[in-house]
Amino acid sequence: MLAGKKILLVIAGGIAAFKSLDLIRRLREQGAHVTPVLTKAAEEFVTPLSVSALAAEKVYRDLFDLTDEREMGHIELSRAADLVVVAPATADLLAKMANGHANDLASTLLMATDKPVLCAPAMNVRMWLHPANQRNVATLRADGVRFSGPTEGEMACGEYGPGRMSEVPEIVAAITEALADGPLKGKHIVVTSGPTHEPIDPVRYIANRSSGAQGTALARSLMGLGASVTFVTGPATVPPPQGAKVVQVETAAQMHEAVFAALPADAAILAAAVADWRVTSESASKIKKDGSGKIAPLEFTENPDILAEVSKSEQRPGLVIGFAAETDDLLVHAEAKLKRKGCDWIIANDVSPETGIMGGTENAVTILTAKEAKALPRMSKDQVAQQLAARICEALT
Repeated sequence: MLAGKKILLVIAGGIAAFKSLDLIRRLREQGAHVTPVLTKAAEEFVTPLSVSALAAEKVYRDLFDLTDEREMGHIELSRAADLVVVAPATADLLAKMANGHANDLASTLLMATDKPVLCAPAMNVRMWLHPANQRNVATLRADGVRFSGPTEGEMACGEYGPGRMSEVPEIVAAITEALADGPLKGKHIVVTSGPTHEPIDPVRYIANRSSGAQGTALARSLMGLGASVTFVTGPATVPPPQGAKVVQVETAAQMHEAVFAALPADAAILAAAVADWRVTSESASKIKKDGSGKIAPLEFTENPDILAEVSKSEQRPGLVIGFAAETDDLLVHAEAKLKRKGCDWIIANDVSPETGIMGGTENAVTILTAKEAKALPRMSKDQVAQQLAARICEALT
């Protein structure tokens, strides 16, 4: 998705700078070319040698290096990239950006660039929440600067709260979105993901082992092709994709409502593992043991069939895709589901316990349409997402 993209990476001084080394590696794995810039403070946390080795590129550090000015001046350097990324973005560098300071290479590049800028802030919670920093962030947002994070968590200083730099996969997703200008630009796609939780009483519920990883990966891939994604997710263990419009739900009924509220759309990719049943009468209080060794029978009722209803809706998207997670007779059940639901494609996979697919990092899917069944080899869920996104792109363009 990032193949051939040129990224100017500004690394500022902070303990989170160590994440930037992994960021460089991840970006290069996706085919991006990374040109690194280190502030003097950053050199206290990562070495120019390690950054250069990972980037396979010269590290730029000094505004007044005359050799660099002759070979590639700071103006040219600031404009040769497709995107400028600041990770970590410290409070000091954000303040310079917001107030137009240009007293070192990093701040000068950020002043001189005419390319989009993405910042991944990292600082102490009190610094992040300080009114001056919040004013600076608001100014930068108004200027069109994008942000990934910060997230909430434990700091290196021992305090807890917002200010942690986003994890590397989240920053990569934000970079992908910022560079998205692909063939799906202008298309709106609804993606559902994760399990649903159907309550039995205030502390117990019916669920499944879906992690939401496949839905999240698919949404990222679609955004990487330029699509605008509404991401409706149950209580997944995998974080939702950065840059999508995220709607978090718990039950199948809530997901049903959220999906129809997101229409119209060009496509609906219903990857969530929605519970087929819910308890008819949820107990208002915790069900207790009474020593009999028995529990009163639970009565169930069917949940709304989101896939079938979307397929038959007056607001039906041009492409409706469902998923079939089966433990036996995969193609038989998937083909029956394709006909019964009225959707365009079914993505079928075997989730028998021995496969390790549900909740795992890999998947093996078969794409069923009215014309064919195309089996893909087992691969990572990110790779599956890229394959499916490419086929969805062909269908929509």
